[in-house]
Amino acid sequence: MQSDIADPVVADAELEQLIAACARRDSQALRRLYSLASPKLFGCMVRILKRRALAEEALQDVFVSIWQRAAQFDASRGRPWAWLISIARYRAIDVLRNERVELYREAELEDLPELAVTPDATRADSRWTAEALARCLGELSVEQRRGIELAFINGRSHAQIAQTIGQPLGTVKSWIRRGLKSLRECLGP
Repeated sequence: MQSDIADPVVADAELEQLIAACARRDSQALRRLYSLASPKLFGCMVRILKRRALAEEALQDVFVSIWQRAAQFDASRGRPWAWLISIARYRAIDVLRNERVELYREAELEDLPELAVTPDATRADSRWTAEALARCLGELSVEQRRGIELAFINGRSHAQIAQTIGQPLGTVKSWIRRGLKSLRECLGP
């Protein structure tokens, strides 16, 4: 039976049945669910990710997640569209977070001094490097150290850090930039 997605009652009932069938590992149900839900989920992901190729890749992950978590769906707790869209939305947000973390790490790591750690480095050399880094971090202002820790240890973007600590974005960027410069000077060549 072909359902009309424009009719939410029919769509919800059919989606509930398909999700339940996916929980029983019915691959035909997954194919049908994909054909019904993928256009709407893809549109949601494109709006969040702003890139079709990234959204297409993430959409595949969404359906793997739907397949794996289908048994967790409970119609008494919410509509199937809300459940499906929340999975897609959270996956898109995860993709954005991972992409931002990688971009910031690549950009900011270029500002860090080279820490000569080779495969032949001894444990003492590694400890010295960690000790030197801890000492140099201790010489930074509280704001610089906190900004660097939030960016590099917690993987937060500059905007997220600014929101977390309640400071303007430009201020946070300046703290991190000056902190990285001080680290480079302290650690030396």
